Amino acid sequence: MESTPASTAATNAADKPTTAHSNDAPNPTAKHRDRGNRKNGDRNQSSKKRRNDGKDKKQSDMKDGRGSWNRKRRRVDDPDASNWGVDKKIKSEDIDNEERRPKRKVAVMIGYAGTGYKGMQISKTEKTIEGDIFAAFIASNAVSKANADDPRKSSFVRCARTDKGVHAAGNVISLKLIDEDPDIVDKINEKLPDQIRIWGIQRTNKSFSCYKACDSRWYEYLMPSYCLIPPHPDSFLAKNLIESAKREDKYDEFAAGMEDLKDFWTEVDEKHVKPLLAKMDRKTREGVMARLNSPEDFLDGHVEKGRTPTPEPQQRGGDVEMVDAAKAKLTAVDFGYKAVKNAVVAAKRAYRVSPERLQRLQGALDKYCGTKNFYNYTIQKTFRDKSAHRHIKSFVVNPEPIQINDTQWLSLKVHGQSFMMHQIRKMVAMAVLCTRCNTPLSRIDESYEDSRISIPKAPGVGLLLERPVFDHHNEKMTGAGIEREAIDFSQWEDKIRDFKQKHIYQRMWDVEEADAPFHTFFNQIDNFDTGYFLWLTAKGIPAALERNGPSEAGPNMLDDADDNDVGDRDAEGGEG
Repeated sequence: MESTPASTAATNAADKPTTAHSNDAPNPTAKHRDRGNRKNGDRNQSSKKRRNDGKDKKQSDMKDGRGSWNRKRRRVDDPDASNWGVDKKIKSEDIDNEERRPKRKVAVMIGYAGTGYKGMQISKTEKTIEGDIFAAFIASNAVSKANADDPRKSSFVRCARTDKGVHAAGNVISLKLIDEDPDIVDKINEKLPDQIRIWGIQRTNKSFSCYKACDSRWYEYLMPSYCLIPPHPDSFLAKNLIESAKREDKYDEFAAGMEDLKDFWTEVDEKHVKPLLAKMDRKTREGVMARLNSPEDFLDGHVEKGRTPTPEPQQRGGDVEMVDAAKAKLTAVDFGYKAVKNAVVAAKRAYRVSPERLQRLQGALDKYCGTKNFYNYTIQKTFRDKSAHRHIKSFVVNPEPIQINDTQWLSLKVHGQSFMMHQIRKMVAMAVLCTRCNTPLSRIDESYEDSRISIPKAPGVGLLLERPVFDHHNEKMTGAGIEREAIDFSQWEDKIRDFKQKHIYQRMWDVEEADAPFHTFFNQIDNFDTGYFLWLTAKGIPAALERNGPSEAGPNMLDDADDNDVGDRDAEGGEG
């Protein structure tokens, strides 16, 4: 047994000869010293035992998933959960009578539409992608009943976590699976909803972890091109942009960047807004105009939760007449505002982006390439946190927009080694805001410096994980003497393309048509009447209110209300 310095000192002290008294009488001083030395030795041994016990516990925690290191690698949401909301009706006799079958380490290629789910990461309390997939593994006998209560028993690891509402055309899970049935993929898919698919299962070596083996990840972000339209001149942000440009003697440069859209809002007001306002009585018109440039959405704070909005109002003469408005507590102002909002959204959807504006957006995206300090683009990170340094390989906007119904869409694709929570959505928001506000692109360079700024995160509905990349792993596994299949989604390319069109892209279009989340997002930004976003103005970062501390501060209304419910406790946990 090792001895601590303190215990060694105590032992040495006890071994020293003492001076005997006459007649060999016991020396009380020596007896006292011996007693003290024994106490010190016992105390030191107890201290050492506590340290060893703590060390053993820490190592044990690392093994079974309770330690922070293992949580980071395994991405398990609640390590103390005894049941993950999968099959709670499995009886002990069913487990005892179950035939033991061999498990093998595999990589499971999956795709999913995140609509309606609280993210990918499995949770004991929420509906998640992994929760449904793990339940399907159990129902198809790919995971034994004995392991049904805890995914960790199957060495469950995800390659990339996605947050609430975020989609994935390709993602990977690695775990120990019972895969002897040749039809196991079809049987698992039969247990899953149509918006979640298993593309294939490939055997790997025993030490394989899809998280550790992944080299990089491709994401796509889709948004309507009208996101690049400048703020309305009457909005809080537009007024500050103009005033700051004049004060800093940069108005001519600012106006030149808005030349292609200088008449846009004038035409919208004259052709679409004023005719509707003219049909309203004075009181309703004043209420609608006041709300047009406020950060609240139509139903926020005006309809009780659980209520269904009443039918559209009828236009009679110059007034907006309510149709059973008392039931939902809506007023003529509410209906008038909704009519004007719909007209504005329709006019924005008719916009077609110019090549010059697309080029400016690409210039902003180029600013992200290379290794940068993205601490301002996530939460729970500080400027000196080395883990906030991430490498972006490319970030490109497709110069050919996509036309869906009345709306023109832009596709942005980013390739990076790894991403932090909300990083891509915040990068998109920053690039789009700089483009639409004609903010100098050097502001993006400044965001990597030691000045905290509030960067909102763009709507999650537009984000899609295209695929993770395993080039290095594939080279090793297909090298000399090793015959393993490469982890590659290309063999399911046709199925994935059809799935994206039907279950991912179509959901994006439908959500935009029904709720106009991109209009709502930028309307909130433009009319949020505090200084959080004034770094967009000519005065720059000194004009903005600074974020407070490493956590997200400022306009909570710009975040999803329950964004922190599932999977958002770790800023390392992936994009969303």
